[in-house]
Amino acid sequence: MRFLFNIPRFSEDLNFSLITPSKEIGFKPAAVEIKRVFEREGYSIDVKVSEKRTVSSAWVQFPGLSREVGISAHASQNLSIKMELDTNPPAGAHIENSIVRRHVTLNLCHYKASMLAGKIHAVLSRSWTKGRDLYDLVWYLAERTWPAPNLDFLDAALEQTGWDGPHLTEANWRKHLRSRIESLDWEKARADVKPFLEREQDLDLVKKEALVGLLK
Repeated sequence: MRFLFNIPRFSEDLNFSLITPSKEIGFKPAAVEIKRVFEREGYSIDVKVSEKRTVSSAWVQFPGLSREVGISAHASQNLSIKMELDTNPPAGAHIENSIVRRHVTLNLCHYKASMLAGKIHAVLSRSWTKGRDLYDLVWYLAERTWPAPNLDFLDAALEQTGWDGPHLTEANWRKHLRSRIESLDWEKARADVKPFLEREQDLDLVKKEALVGLLK
C-alpha cells in the first residue's frame, strides 16, 4: 500500500501471499538469500523463520543497527522487520503487476480490488479492534475511483475463518460492515493506529461517523 499507493501510514511488517496455495513453498530459501545479500553489503544480520502455521513468518534482525544510526542509545536493541507469507490464500484474488520507482525500481505483483476485500474481511473477522484496519478502510473508501471489493475473494476469506453470516453481495456488504463497526471500541482503535500515522491530524479520520458516512 505504501510503495504502490502512498498511504500515509507506517507498518510494522511486510505481508505476502502465494498466488497458488502450496505447502512446499515457504520462507526458508528466501531467508538464506536475504541473509547472504545483506552480509555481502556489510550488515550484521540474523534471520529467524517459523513455518509451523498456514501463515509462515520470518524476523529479519539487525543487531546494533538502531544504535549505529542514532535511533536508540541501547546497543542491545535490535532493528527488526517481520515478514508474513500466507501459504493458503483464499480463492478468487485479482492479481496485477505494477512497476514503481520508490528508492529503487520495483516490479510488484499485487492485489487491488482484493486489497479492499481483504481489509473488509479483517474488520469483520478479527476478535479484537485494530485501528490500522479501520484507518485503511477509510483510506480506501474515501477514494471514489478505487475498485469495488472483490466479493468472490471476500466470501472465500470469510469462509476460511468460520464466518457464520450470510453470503456477502453488492447489495448487503455495506450493511454488514456498518453493523460490525457499531460494536467496535473506537478509543482503542485510535490508540492502536496513532503511532503509525505520518500526520497526526489523520487520527480524526478514525471515527465511527467517518466510516459510516463513507458506507452510505
